Amino acid sequence: MPSQSLAVQTSAVQTLSVQVSGSGYPMLCLHGHPGTGRSMSVFTEHFSSRFKTLAPDLRGYGRSRPAGEFQLADHLSDLEALLDTQNISQCLLLGWSLGGIFAIELALRYPERISGLILVATAARPWGSHPKITWQDNLFTGIASVLNKLRPGWDWNIETFGKRSLYRYLIQQHTSAAYQHLADEGMSAYLQTSGAATRALNRAIQGGYNRVPDLHQIHCPVLVLAGAEDRHITAPASLETAQALPNCESCCYPNVAHLFPWEISEQMLQDMDQWIAKHPAVVQFTG
Repeated sequence: MPSQSLAVQTSAVQTLSVQVSGSGYPMLCLHGHPGTGRSMSVFTEHFSSRFKTLAPDLRGYGRSRPAGEFQLADHLSDLEALLDTQNISQCLLLGWSLGGIFAIELALRYPERISGLILVATAARPWGSHPKITWQDNLFTGIASVLNKLRPGWDWNIETFGKRSLYRYLIQQHTSAAYQHLADEGMSAYLQTSGAATRALNRAIQGGYNRVPDLHQIHCPVLVLAGAEDRHITAPASLETAQALPNCESCCYPNVAHLFPWEISEQMLQDMDQWIAKHPAVVQFTG
């Protein structure tokens, strides 16, 4: 099974818009597609009481508007420059979905700078099981999104449109809390994702991506978290990544999907806290 990494850098480094909170050991939090630094608030609001959290808008997302077309590998150079600008020599890295792929790439490229990895709903060889999208899916998703923005967590909207829209593949537990996150962070993230970012991701998908053969090079502690009903990056894909990492613990949560951080945030954050307590070196500077 050959390794297939991201394409080489093709454009100049871009300065990223970044939300910085708290103080202490740095934790870099990377969002997925679509997404923004704000969509990582479920993590940053929790961890900024103990650590310095950094949640950038990646190139082509949020307020980090792209100058033109780019490749996925350009994100890595942007993130290295961000660490340099923030004078961060080491950090704990948390990546959700596509952000987890960037986390893996950074750990492979700059192992001396990454003290630990938390990988959420992601994989080094991602594959999905998402059914074909229909016009009804798009229609109901649009209606559900607009109504949810106007009245977040409205039970009638969830039952009438939410559970019949594409949200049924993103979440399993259709709680008002999950829909509040969709209203506060999900819709704006979708609207602020540029065409260039979508095209860069599509090119990478078409080219194939598989870093499983290289994971033995990552020796820092890793926590892999997956949702059993994830249709975008399946739980077996995430667990394949966990099994290939030398120093990894994993958890697969039942009855949740790709957006499980918004479904079971308390349980997830508690598991992260316990992992950090078990591996204190991931939040301590070394040599």
